[in-house]
Amino acid sequence: MQEGRDYYITGEGLLVFTAHYLAERGYCCGNGCLNCPYEYERVPEPKRSQLLKKRADNAQRTKGQG
Repeated sequence: MQEGRDYYITGEGLLVFTAHYLAERGYCCGNGCLNCPYEYERVPEPKRSQLLKKRADNAQRTKGQG
């Protein structure tokens, strides 16, 4: 694994997998990974809907800043 391509470390010291790494893995694990490229398909409701809403809200906020 290569830092920056497959994962990064947050300011809080958390290891976060990138969408690239998760896509290479080939499936959604159901844990609600921050960069899940599979639309959280294995995450049970209601958490899945909450994660999708949070992602959409963050995308909208980011779009408004650019």
